[in-house]
Amino acid sequence: MNTKPKRSSTSSFARKIGIVGGLGSLAGSDLFYKLAKSRAVLEDQSRFHFLFEQHPFKDVLVPLDRGANMTSRKFYVFQVCQTFEASEVDAVLLPCFASHTFREEIQEELGIPVLDMMLALREHVDHVAEKGATLGVIASDYVRHSGLFERYFGADFNLVYPLEHEQSGLMDAMYGVNGIKDGYLDGVPLERVYQACVSLRAQGALMILPGMTELSLVCAELQRRGLTVLDINDVYATCATLEVGQSTRPPFKLGIVGGVGPAATVDFMSKVVAHTPAGCDQDHIKMVVEQNPQIPDRTANLLNGETDPTMAMYATCKRLERAGVNAIAIPCNTAHAFVERIQPHLRVPIVNMLTETVEAIVQQYGSGKTVGLLATCGTIKSQVYHEAARRAGLQIMVPAADYQSLVMEAIYAPHGIKAGFTDGICKDQLLMAVEHLCELGAGVVILGCTELPLVLNHSTSYSVKNHQVALVDPTTLLALKCIKLAGEHTVSEPVPEGSAAI
Repeated sequence: MNTKPKRSSTSSFARKIGIVGGLGSLAGSDLFYKLAKSRAVLEDQSRFHFLFEQHPFKDVLVPLDRGANMTSRKFYVFQVCQTFEASEVDAVLLPCFASHTFREEIQEELGIPVLDMMLALREHVDHVAEKGATLGVIASDYVRHSGLFERYFGADFNLVYPLEHEQSGLMDAMYGVNGIKDGYLDGVPLERVYQACVSLRAQGALMILPGMTELSLVCAELQRRGLTVLDINDVYATCATLEVGQSTRPPFKLGIVGGVGPAATVDFMSKVVAHTPAGCDQDHIKMVVEQNPQIPDRTANLLNGETDPTMAMYATCKRLERAGVNAIAIPCNTAHAFVERIQPHLRVPIVNMLTETVEAIVQQYGSGKTVGLLATCGTIKSQVYHEAARRAGLQIMVPAADYQSLVMEAIYAPHGIKAGFTDGICKDQLLMAVEHLCELGAGVVILGCTELPLVLNHSTSYSVKNHQVALVDPTTLLALKCIKLAGEHTVSEPVPEGSAAI
């Protein structure tokens, strides 16, 4: 994932920061300037990498009146943030108060943090003002009536705004023809802003909070006139370079390599949903799925040397990685024969379904046990289950050749599971193979092909003729592991590039 652990200002790690421009060109450029001249940057210029992105935004000239429509602004901000995400920035700066009314909506869809400008302002105010003080707010009509300042300050401070006629003049001074947003920083526009600030001081305001980023352009002049006006760009730049109070961690997102096979993917997703402790839709796990049935057949490659699926699997994983996932699940047992080739070239971990299965068997049934394996011939030939079991002290038993043929027919035959059948002859064939393994001494059988749980359920005690056997479904165990990772996400650290699979 892209989010980096919190570091002190003396850290030697490089910090890559993206700045969303175009919402107010001069104010955005002013933030960039104040970042470049901030103490932290001047002390260690090699540590910081700034990316300033400004694209055409059709509504940039629309004044932020009370009924302004935010839809195009939301889409613009999201698209620029996506560009930053692809560039692997550590954090994004969004110098626009109107955009901070929907910052949380944008954050939910990203894998990188958008630093909260309002939180930075609140933390600064907490250092310079006592709770209960009266604070003036210079903001656009839209921000003023959005409740943004009340949300961050209303519980602890008394907020006052300019009177209606002063607010009208303020809006014209900022957004009107020859206004401050267009670079006219003195004359009538400046005087109107000054009068609005004087009005706030007359209402008892200890200091004046900025609710327009353009206020930073004239903040120094207002301060020279004796007004206590905060410079939001200076505050925001300090927050970004010193990482003060910004520990936002995007929600967990699970990537799924789907289509191997298609029905097994849907089965895995349903198990994630079914086992997630959730009281409403929003409590469930974000999942990004690439349903790619065109990934070459894994068994055909392992047995007959047909098309290698490694490249297609890797490309799918990289697309999931670019989508900001925190972990990748591959609901296909045979595909795990290729995981070790792919994992070193990814920045996010692949959750190893086979390892989870073997560990679960040891925990529940103990080590030193003989375990039966129902799987494709490709999985068996690859020995991936055998290796995982050997490390855990388990011994794997596979069906004799004629019973293994029944397993392959149950999966691949015209009336098999991959053809959409889950009952009838395919089930009978699997039960014959399970019975065979029980007769050989297996008390636990792994359903080692993700199609098999579509026919036989995960069970601690399943009756087959005169035998009781535990059927272990790796897909269920994979789902449970992914749910556990999601729960641990708020305290876990990012996985370094090239790390081993989970």
